[in-house]
Amino acid sequence: MPTPPLRLLPWTTPEGKPCYLSTDGGQSRLSRLADDIEAAQLDSGEQVLAGSRAVLADRKAGERAVRFALARATEALADLLRIAVSRGERVAEGDSRSR
Repeated sequence: MPTPPLRLLPWTTPEGKPCYLSTDGGQSRLSRLADDIEAAQLDSGEQVLAGSRAVLADRKAGERAVRFALARATEALADLLRIAVSRGERVAEGDSRSR
């Protein structure tokens, strides 16, 4: 029987290392928590994007505002890339099982 694939979780260890989950399905308590956190990160990313666009559209925005917007955008992008990698791995694994 093949080993279930590992799921990249949307958080890291305190040292910044990736966390993975081994489960037989997506309905475990930890899987649902990861899904909820991913959804919150996606929502946050949309808010950061809107705020960053507003700062960039404001010609009077100072360096502090621009740097703050860029810092938040960088954090959101890192979260969103982690989600994309995690979901991409799960889609690829699902495709190979159906063949």
